[in-house]
Formats: sequence, structure tokens, C-alpha cells
Amino acid sequence: MSDDSPDAFRNVSRKAGLQIWTINVSPILTLLWSHCSTLSRVWCAEFLFLCRISQYFTCFCFLIQNMQMVPVSSQGFGNFFEGDCYICGSSIRVSFCFFHQINIHFWIGNASSQDEQGAAAIFVTQLDEYLGGSPVQHREVQGNESPRFRSYFKNGLIYKKGGVASGFHHVDTNVYNVLRLLHVKGRKHVTAREVEVSWNSFNNGDIFLLDMGKAIVQWNGPQSNRREKLKAVLLAQDIRDRERGGRAQIGIVEGGDERDSPELMKVMMAVLGQRSGQLKEATPDDKPDQVQNNNVRLYHVFENSGNLVVQEVATQPLTQDLLHSSDCYIADQRGSSVMVWKGKQASKEERREALNRAMGYIKAKNYPASTSVEVMTEGGESAMFKHLFKSWRDKGQTQGLGSTYSVGKIAKVDQVKFDVMELHARPELAAQQRMVDDASGDVKVWRIENLELAEVNPSTYGQFYGGDCYLVLYTYQRSGQQQYILYMWQGRHATKDEITACAYQAVNIDNKYNGAPVQVRVVMGKEPRHFLAIFKGKLIIFEGGTGRPGVVNPDGGARLFQVRGTNELNTKATELQARASSLNTNDVFLLKTDQICYLWYGKGCSGDERVMGRAMSDVLSKQDKQVVMEGQEPAEFWVALGGKAPYASDKRLQREEPPHSPRLFECSNQTGQFRMTEVDDFAQIDLDEEDVMLLDTWEEIFLWVGNSANQYETKEAWNCAQEYLRTHPAGRDPDTPIIFVKQGYEPPTFTGWFSAWDPHKWSVSLPSSLAGGTVSPSAGGSGMYLDPELLINKSPSELPQGVDPSQREDYLSDVDFENLLGTGRSDFRRLPKWRQSDLKKKAGLF
Repeated sequence: MSDDSPDAFRNVSRKAGLQIWTINVSPILTLLWSHCSTLSRVWCAEFLFLCRISQYFTCFCFLIQNMQMVPVSSQGFGNFFEGDCYICGSSIRVSFCFFHQINIHFWIGNASSQDEQGAAAIFVTQLDEYLGGSPVQHREVQGNESPRFRSYFKNGLIYKKGGVASGFHHVDTNVYNVLRLLHVKGRKHVTAREVEVSWNSFNNGDIFLLDMGKAIVQWNGPQSNRREKLKAVLLAQDIRDRERGGRAQIGIVEGGDERDSPELMKVMMAVLGQRSGQLKEATPDDKPDQVQNNNVRLYHVFENSGNLVVQEVATQPLTQDLLHSSDCYIADQRGSSVMVWKGKQASKEERREALNRAMGYIKAKNYPASTSVEVMTEGGESAMFKHLFKSWRDKGQTQGLGSTYSVGKIAKVDQVKFDVMELHARPELAAQQRMVDDASGDVKVWRIENLELAEVNPSTYGQFYGGDCYLVLYTYQRSGQQQYILYMWQGRHATKDEITACAYQAVNIDNKYNGAPVQVRVVMGKEPRHFLAIFKGKLIIFEGGTGRPGVVNPDGGARLFQVRGTNELNTKATELQARASSLNTNDVFLLKTDQICYLWYGKGCSGDERVMGRAMSDVLSKQDKQVVMEGQEPAEFWVALGGKAPYASDKRLQREEPPHSPRLFECSNQTGQFRMTEVDDFAQIDLDEEDVMLLDTWEEIFLWVGNSANQYETKEAWNCAQEYLRTHPAGRDPDTPIIFVKQGYEPPTFTGWFSAWDPHKWSVSLPSSLAGGTVSPSAGGSGMYLDPELLINKSPSELPQGVDPSQREDYLSDVDFENLLGTGRSDFRRLPKWRQSDLKKKAGLF
């Protein structure tokens, strides 16, 4: 711990949990930590603290020990004065990943002074030192905040005029003499900015809150969408509850139907005056996200005789061994983000100056001042930083039940035997091992012949030819219900027409099973673990040719097959070029000639591998087998391979698979153009029924399709997934399996990445239609779901016909229910009646 850290830091705990700390070091020196969480995220405990740097103490910015951090009360969370700077910290613990990370953010208002910005940076550096250098530091600029920062404030950010540096005084929020107009923008994480209280501030595409203290009027632009309206309602309710003690009235005006709200329009006209002329046209909700940049460069940054020296070390794909503990580095994604890495053995001065050097680097590169900056210490790297590297290994990492190994030139795949009940009971294990079960389910295989489906003889199951495409339907049981996985295997030498027909026929099979199958694209040679397992150690991949009946494959002479695997769950034989250079000292090979089949054992293969090699040889050939040990090959063996030649003979490399944290992206075209937006600190509630979500687990890419997602989004998500892999800075394999998952039919290999997954969340609303006023079937009490706007703050006479005014919550979908009431439906029903009534009243449903 640093000796010159402020005393306020000494009571800061690293422990995550549901608690609030107030450190009373002196009457005016206080640091407030507060927990911010929802019932749906009981697995993820997080706490925040906000400290505003006030101008009164800015004059002491050169005397760090004497600086003060003024606490922000919980009523002020999410409110940011443009003339100030803030420090925000969070600690997140994800139990199933044994992962605990502290994040420190400092937020810079557009009107804040340089002194305040400098003071905030100093406090962040000191707090980082106090916590042992483990936190990741983030620099946030107003209007360009990171997804993680925005995720802390579920109801949105409010930018308020004022702040000492801006020349305006702060406004006391807990009074009623307020008159302001808030311009609300954004879909997932909204922001609201104070604008001129005038009709001139309005436009047709956004939402505006006219806040008059005792009353808040929400005006919805005619071109605003349903989600924006709902987010604005939540923000209005948040202002009412936190700033007005729940005593303000909320009214909603639809901009396209103002005549339906005459009384509210009278109120607006009284404040804003008569409207003259047309309103402005809609503007884009958000700035376009930075396109994933695969132009990554690593720099060694240091000072030499007072000058900042930036020395390039490498370009992508980066490897972890480039980072030395005695130095500091900058990873630059061509200006989309700048990440600073501090080695643990770097000098104290270097570590302290890391943030300033990052800012100096941004200036030297002429990058925008809003460029994202992350600062981290060795051992505390962010997931985003690790994703820039081809491989990453954390010290002392563990991998669930046993280790798994990745496939390299010499490395082999090892896999433990699975207990199917263990996988069902622990979806996180199923996700980490990429196994939905023990592969004991039913299998049916079709081959594409003349662009149509042709059933494959079960006696040849597991034999795949590079000139063909296949569909493999796997059926298994989970919780007493049948589940399906549909694999689309594409041969390397199949024609484009056959690959297209394979996808088309997959849709037909999918429709036959009412959309239940999980669709997995499998590129030849990139078969996922579960695909290997369902063929019980008899999977053979032929390089070319076809398995169609009546077609004679050309005789290429000797054929060489590499056998990898230690048991029935992970073994396959892959045909290689019949050359000596294809051999590998760590594996088993089968060399099939016209007269004999050689079973070649490399010096590095294990007994289990030899057993599986012998079993595979019986499948591949009925000829006599001759065992050949490496180094004792007969001359005929080399003749069949075209003569002796060097081959891979290094010592076995068993690298534990690098654990990359999963990342979730929302894919949507609701803003008029297709965009991918990352969802930070994700949970099941972040899966939007109106969109397609991309989950990257490194070994696999999942495309989760919401029931209300449109066809364009689905198609573009597929293209975007391929582009995402192609442009990934770590040089990802473009043939990484892409898996289609439909809402309500998620396999454990998907749900295991979401702790506290609720399997019944969508069971009562499939399929759901949540457009305004449209009803859909439900197993709930009401038999219909309605748009929340038809239920919130409505008198009984204003409700749709047939709606019970006392049970409005029954007409909400599960997603809207949780958004409005802050709890899941089942948790809500367990609450006492008085608490249910209180939540309904706050949500405008009572």
C-alpha cells in the first residue's frame, strides 16, 4: 500500500457484496461505496462509489494528500454535472469463472476544468495503488462512455447543466421548484441531457421529458420506437422516486397523437408556449460503434531525458510473451481504444505515469480526446485486452473438472469422461466443456445429393467425405423434453451449390421441428467436441471423394490417416497427404495401401491413443494390420510414403487452453443501419427478444435469435459473425463453429455462460409479440401480453378492453415485467402483498 494514499482509502474493502460503506475520516472527507444489483443477478455482486471532485479543493491539486473527494448520495447516482469530474468504481465477482475484477472509472464532464481532470486522474492512480494495482482504470468522457460504465446505471445517465467549473451552481434535486427539459436518446443505455426549455429543442425521432417538479410529462416522438419509450418511462420513474420521493405525477403524450392527451398538451403549451412550424427531423440515436479494428500495434512507451519515447514492438496477432514484467506497454487498436499494460516489476514512477503517458500518446497520434483509455497491471488484465492476444494464460488458472488441451501442430486434445447428470446439474461445466450431454442420444444423418436430402446408411455413420455436405440431427433428453442439435457439415471440396443446398435443407428440417433445433455450422476439419463424441470414436474425415452410392472414388494409391483422441468421446481420424512430412511423433497414424494397413505409433503417443488407433484401424480397413513403432519402420513403409523426409518430432506440447472471457454483442438494425453493440457484464435479461445476440466464447460463436428479430437482422448477424472472426485482432480461425440458437431452445453449452439462468423465463410467452396493443398467447392468468405503455399510469377507463386494473402486471411479458418492477415474476409472487403493491405503484401499474 502506498504511504501517501489518502486516509479515506484505508477503509476501502476489496470484498464484493451487498453492503454500503461510509468512511468518516474527517467531517468533510468521506468516501461512499454502494451496491448496485438486481435480483436477477444474485450471482454477480457489484458495488459502486461516486466521488465528485469539487472546485473548492481543486486549488490543492498539487498537494495530493490534501485533496478532497465529496461523496455523492445514492439519490444522485446517474446524475452527472457537465462542469464536474467523477470517480466511479465497481467490483464484480463471477462465481462460476472464479473471477473477481475491480474497475475504477473517472468521468470527465465536457465543461470541467483541466485542474479537475488532473485531480481525478491523481485520485484514480492513488486508489489503484492502494488496492495493490489490481483494478483496471478507465477514462470516461461525457457522451462517449464505455458500455461497462453505462451498464452501472440501469435507468440511464442524466447530464445536468451546472458544476462549479462550468460557472453554474448545482441544483438541489429534492425540491419541486424545477423546470427543465431532458432530451432522451439511446436504446439499450439511454442518456438524457438538459436542453433549452423550448419547442425548438424537440425533434420527431426522440423522446423528451418536461420536468416541472411535481409533474413530469413524457413526449414521445412519432418516429421513436417501443424500447426507447419504455426506457424513457423507467428514467422518468427513477427521477420521480429518487429525486421527488415518489410524489411527482407522470404523464405520457404520443407525439403522433397529441389530440388524445388534451390536458397534458395544455400543460406543455403553458410552459413551452404555442408551437409554430414543423418539428425537426429525427437524428440518429447513437454514434456508430467503432468497427472492430484488427490493426493492433504494441508499443513500449518510456521516457528518455524528459522526452516521451514510443517504440513499436509488434503488430497483430500479439502473443503474451511480448510483455515483460519490467516494462510498460501500450496496445493501440488504431485509435478505437488505447490500453496501457504495467508490468509488476516496472518502476514505481513508470506505473504512476502510465495514464499520463497514455494521454500523451493520444495527443502525439492526434487521436480524439474522447478516445477510450484503459490502464491495467500485470495479472489484472481486462477481457478486452486478453482478446487482442492469440493466446493468454493466467497464473494458477484452473479449468473445472480436469484440463482440456487445444489442438496445435503437435499438441493433442484430451478430454475427461462426462457424467450426463453432472452436465445437466452444472450448465457452467457443459458450457466450458462444450458438451450438452454424454453424446448417448439418437443420431440421423443425411447427405446432399442433387441438392436434395438423401438418408445415409447407418452402417456408414461417421464417414465424411470432403466432396460432400451432410446434415446430422442429434436428439437428446433434458428435463423430460426432447432437444435437438442440427449440424451442417461442409466438405472442403463441396460445390457452392451443395453448400447452399445444405443450408436450405437445414431450414426445412428446422421448420419440421418447429424451430427447436440448435443449428451448428461445421467446417471440415473444425468439428466441435460434441460432434466428435456422437460417433463414438469412429469418425473418419476423408480428404476428398464422395460417399454417394454408385460413385467410385479415384484410387490415389496409399492413404494416410492421423488418429487423435484418447477415448470414444474425442477421437477422429483425418486423412492427410500420404507423405512422410505429414507424420507427427506424438500421434498414431494409419497408412493404408493395396496390400496392408500399417499402424504407426509415434514415440510420444500414449497407451489410450494406441487403443483408439487400433479401434479406428478396424473401422477403416479389413486388411491385415502391421504395427510399426517409430524408428523401426520397414523400407516398404517409406516407399509407400514416397521416401523418408523430416517430420514434426519435437517433445509433446500440452498447452492448457487459454481461458478467454465470453463477450456478448447485440445485433440490430432498429436504428436504420445494422450494428453490433457489446453488452458488458451480461446476464440473461440482456438477451433482447427483438434482436439477434452474438455470444463469443472463443472456441465457438453463438447467434441467439430472439422471437421478434426480423429476417434481415438474422441474415446480417450471420454475415457479421463471419466478418467478426475475419477481422478479429487476435487472428481468429475464420472456420470457428457458428451456432444458431433460438429463444426458448437454448442448450446448456449456451446457458452455462449465464449464471442463474432461468429456463422458464420465456416458456409462457413463446412466441411473443410485444408490439403496441398486440396480444399473444400466454399460460399466465390473463392470456395476453400488452405493450407496457398501454398499462403504465393509465386510469381504469383508459386501459384496453378486458384488462383487470388490479392485475395489470399479468399483461406484461417477462422481460417488461422485470424491467418495470425490478424483479422476476416468480420472485415477485413470493413477496408480501404490501410489498407487491408498493412495487406496482412505483411502476405506474396501480
